[in-house]
Amino acid sequence: MRKTAKPITAKYLQNAAAFYLERYPSTAEGLRRVLNRRVRKAEMLNAPVMDNVQQAIAATVRKFVDAGIIDDKAFAQTKARALHRRGSSTKLMRQKLQHAGVDAATLAAAMAGLDEELDVDPKKREWTAAVALARRRKLGPFRAQKDRADKRLRDLAAMARGGFDYQLARKVIDAADVDALDEG
Repeated sequence: MRKTAKPITAKYLQNAAAFYLERYPSTAEGLRRVLNRRVRKAEMLNAPVMDNVQQAIAATVRKFVDAGIIDDKAFAQTKARALHRRGSSTKLMRQKLQHAGVDAATLAAAMAGLDEELDVDPKKREWTAAVALARRRKLGPFRAQKDRADKRLRDLAAMARGGFDYQLARKVIDAADVDALDEG
């Protein structure tokens, strides 16, 4: 049995965008990518694709932006806040937001907004994110005392994969206990 795709029309693009946005928050660029993937998939299955499909995609995205359903600034701030709570480093946050389609100016505004909201400087923000990652992953002082020495390198590697520099990771992992982390 051969798979078939629906013809790509302006109405199809509108419905596909609405269906996607009901389920996932997105940036304008993110929605553009989703719609382009749908078009490529339809082309691979030899489905009819309307002429000037890129213009139709741009018009669909613009319609959702104008309606306020897509707001890159709000998306970036919400995503940055969520990533920070999970323990993502600034470096990792920037990468994830850029991958989501957030432009450089909006990204800078979201990071500044996060600092303002938390009422901290970027170094303190980085420290709280590192502690949050250690808490979430049960690294360093959050690990059972008997396992700490054996798992130290593994914990440092996890912090490095999280985007934290060695000095900060070592300071968090080598903290005497959980209460020592409060002093940051």
